[in-house]
Parts: sequence; structure tokens; C-alpha cells
Amino acid sequence: MHTPGRSNHCPTLPENSLETLANLRSSVTLRQLVVAMLAMFAGWTHQPANAAEPVVVKAQQKRVNVLKKISPAVVAIFGNGGQGGGSGVVINADGYALSNFHVTSGSGDFMKCGLNDGVLYDAVIVGIDPTGDVALIKLLGRDDFPFATIGDSDKVKVGDWAYAIGNPFLLATDFHPTVTYGIVSGVHRYQYPAGSFLEYADCIQVDSSINPGNSGGPLFNDEGELIGINGRGSFEKRGRVNSGAGYAISINQIMHFLDHLRSGRIVDHATLGATVTSDGHGRVVVSSILESSEAYRRGLRLDDEIVSFASRNVRSVNQFKNVLGIYPKGWRLPLTYRRDEQKYSIKARLRGVHTKADMMPKQGPGSPPRNPHKENPAKERKDTTPEAYKHMFVKKAGFANHWFNEQEQKRLLPLVIRWGDFSNLNGLWKITGQTGDGDDFSLTLSDQGLGLQMRNDVFFQPLDSSDFLDEPPGSGGLLVAMHHLRLMLQKQADGFSEFYYLGSEPLDLTGEMVDVLVTTLTGVETRWYFARNPAAFVGMSCQITEDAEECEIYFGTVDQFEDRFFPGQIIIRSGGREYLRLNVSQTELGMK
Repeated sequence: MHTPGRSNHCPTLPENSLETLANLRSSVTLRQLVVAMLAMFAGWTHQPANAAEPVVVKAQQKRVNVLKKISPAVVAIFGNGGQGGGSGVVINADGYALSNFHVTSGSGDFMKCGLNDGVLYDAVIVGIDPTGDVALIKLLGRDDFPFATIGDSDKVKVGDWAYAIGNPFLLATDFHPTVTYGIVSGVHRYQYPAGSFLEYADCIQVDSSINPGNSGGPLFNDEGELIGINGRGSFEKRGRVNSGAGYAISINQIMHFLDHLRSGRIVDHATLGATVTSDGHGRVVVSSILESSEAYRRGLRLDDEIVSFASRNVRSVNQFKNVLGIYPKGWRLPLTYRRDEQKYSIKARLRGVHTKADMMPKQGPGSPPRNPHKENPAKERKDTTPEAYKHMFVKKAGFANHWFNEQEQKRLLPLVIRWGDFSNLNGLWKITGQTGDGDDFSLTLSDQGLGLQMRNDVFFQPLDSSDFLDEPPGSGGLLVAMHHLRLMLQKQADGFSEFYYLGSEPLDLTGEMVDVLVTTLTGVETRWYFARNPAAFVGMSCQITEDAEECEIYFGTVDQFEDRFFPGQIIIRSGGREYLRLNVSQTELGMK
């Protein structure tokens, strides 16, 4: 194999050289023999210093330039009070940086981070993904940090060159990272969970040296693009040293979770609500399925063959686990299956792998109950957190740091508030217009009950009961959903028992990525959707019970009615199909 920086050519002895040496040995002194040998080899051993092949010099200079470009973004992490540590990489100018969960869980909620500018920065935990072994932290003190360029890990191929950079054995006391260089040995590797967490799905295998302390550090391609976060090595048979088989979490997986991590939450991975196996014909078939799962409600059954999932072909159980493992709980993704030689395509919202109780921190803020892979077990540590940053950590159950969730809420809520002031409109709301089929409708919302008159039908939902109904039938609970819209416009967070920023997900109607707020009230969970470009409040989905089909509402238009804005067209979907369109012509809000 050709190694950049070295010649690919080996010197050869001149013709008849062995015969010449034999003759010399029999007729001359040892001193004469040495002189003769030196003279004979001089023609091919003495080469000018500048005789290296241009391609080798070019490859060497490229490596030097790439390392000069990427090294400033590499982080040496040291735990607060001197305990724990590892590596990380900055991914934007604001100082957000990626590392491993098993690194940050041993380093505290505040930690020290060194960059190769020689400065030791304070940093705070933001969000954690215990299952995927990823953590997001934020370096503090600047808004112009050097950062890595995000690559595309789906384009990584076996044989590609790869740089693993970090802080092995915590050697980077001067904050200058260690660099190792190797090749990609495998892609789409699946690593089974350690305990119930730390599942490495669809990861990248490299022979670049990865040792304890490299955990959380970046894996770059030959162009200096970030393609993964180093986390695991096959150490078991060789002790805690590099064995030539290291594993990096793909950057594409991390980008699916990045907004969830920015929410400050302890985030979870996904399950379809079904397990698969290989049959005797090599097909991947459903071996069990929860009847309460959306996949079942949308049509998936036992023994159906999984053809593709999330737009990836599925030809083995390993491939299915790889695809499933790179998505967050709650995303709705396309699934194609085959039954009796006929293909069917659905979209199914993914369930969580763990229960809420599993995800509650029990070892201190930001740490779920089981942590089988700590880089350095944390001891009792002295708190050295600067007073200037203590306000940036807020402890709350289910969150690594609720302070960051509060910031995301503040970013999105103005998109609701700019519709107008609804806070004093406490009376009856009456909304009238025509359906998409041209029939008149009248929707009434009050504190006592909700009603819809359409064609010759009347639907009603009382609010003095905890039993919420799918009214009109098949809508997923349109009346309850409109009641929640009223509460959001009037009270925002004060109208609900639970209110938080979730992250982002693909919108079912259009496929575009949207920010999501989540609210809960008396068991009803509602997602609120916010487009990014341009920023706008665009819809919602309401689920009256955990196992029911959602009522999805999209605002086709938002029109001005007197001095406020309200949806001019309301598109209602449920079960993957459009149920109804309401074209609003008049709103009478707050009537006595």
C-alpha cells in the first residue's frame, strides 16, 4: 500500500553486483572491500534532498494544510475540579461543541475546555443523548470560536483517509491535540448497546489510533470535513490501548439529533414498535408488532417484508437496526413493506426506546441511571464554576440543562405573539366559513364546551370531563385541537401543565424541517410547528391519547381579521390522509 509522504519505489542492486562482491572478498583486504562497497552503492543511495516525487510533497503539504485548518476547533476537555476528561470539537462560532456522553457525565455540568490558542475556556453542558453516546456543550467567553466544517458521513467509503484528533490519555495539557492518520476500515457498523444505553448504530470503523481520552473527539475526512465523533474502540482483548479498530458516531446521525440536544433535554432514540427477523428466503420480515404503534395503525402486520425504511433499502436485520438507530424518538418516517407480492408505503411516527423513568437523571444533573462506559470515574470535586455563568445551568427533571430550553422557547414564542393580543378574549369564540366542498360551517369554542356544525351534522365536546373524544369522528379530535389553539393564543405556556422546546423534525405535510414546541394538558399532547425560512407559526398536531391517531392542523394561510391574525385556511389531516379543509370568512372572538 502506498503511504503518502514516502516513495513508492524501493532501490535495487546493480546487475551482477553479488558476483562482483564475491570476487572482491577473495582478493582484497577488508578495508578495500568496504571502500569498494561504498563506491558501488553511492550511485543509488546518494540522492539529492529535493529529489522526492512531486506527488508525495503535494500530499504531505495537503495534510499539513488540512491539520492547520481543523486543529483550532478541537477541544481538550477537563472536568470541573480536575476530574474526568476527554475530547470534543466546536461546530459553530457561538461555541457549541460535540463530545461523548460518557465523557461529559464524568466531567460535571461545568467543565474546562482548552483550544490550541492556549486558552482554557469555561464550558457548560447543554443536552445529552445517552443512547447514542453524544453530548452537546457550550464554550463560553467568545462569539467567534473557530469551528469545524460539517461533512456528509453517507459519502464515506472504505479506504478513505481519516484523521482522528483529540486528547488521548489527557496528554494535551498544552491544549494542542494529538493527530493520528489512518483509513476507514468499515462503514454502517452496528455496535450493540453496553447495558441499556450507548448503542452505536451506523457508525464508521477506522484504524486511526483511538485511545482513552480520544473519546468525544472529531473524525475528519481528507478534506478536513467533520464526518464523525470518536467514541468506542475494540479494547476488550488488549486492555485500554488502541487495537486498530475504533468506531465513530456518524455526523449525519448527530445532525438528526442536534436540535434535540440544543433543547437542553435528555433525548431518546426511536423504535418502530416492531421487531424484525430474517426468514428462510433472506427477507427481513416483521416478527412482532405492538398494536398500539402507529406503524400497526397505518397497516403494518406480522410477516410483512420490510423493503425500505427512511428511504434506505433494507436487506438485513443489521441494516434495519442501523437505520432505526440514527433517528430521534417522535420523527415520522416513510416505510415501504411488501405483502403477497404487493408493496405498500406508509409514514409512521417512531416511539421511544426508553420510558420517562429510564431517562430521569439519578446520578446528578445530566446523567441517566446507567453509565457503563465512563472515561474517568468522577470523584468528589471542588466547584470552580465562575459566578458569571452559574445562571446558565437550570436543573429540572428530564433535562440536562433547562436553561437552554428556556432560550429556545423565547426564540419561538414571538412567532405566536405577533398574531395579536388574544389574552383578554375569554368569552365565546365563533369561527365561520365554508368547507373545501362548499358547505357552510360554524365552529364554537368556549370554556364549557366545543362545537362544530357542518352540513346537517352537529358535533360536541364537553370540557367538564376528562374523556376527550375523536370529534368529528375520524378527525383525530379536531375540537380538542382547536381548544388547544385557543389556549396557545391566549396564554402560551400558562395554558398548559407542561411546555417545552422539543427540537426539530420533518413536517409530515411538506417534509421540511420545522422547530417543535410540545405542550401537555390533562393527558393531551400537542406539537406546535414553526417554519424556519421564513420564520412562521405554521401548524400543530394534537393527540388525545398516546395510542390514538393525531389531528394534524396546518395553516394554509394566516389572514388579518380586524386587528388580529388568524388562520384563513385550516387543513385537517389524520391517519395519513386529509380529512377536511375549512376556509374561514369571519371570526368573532371573546363574545359575551
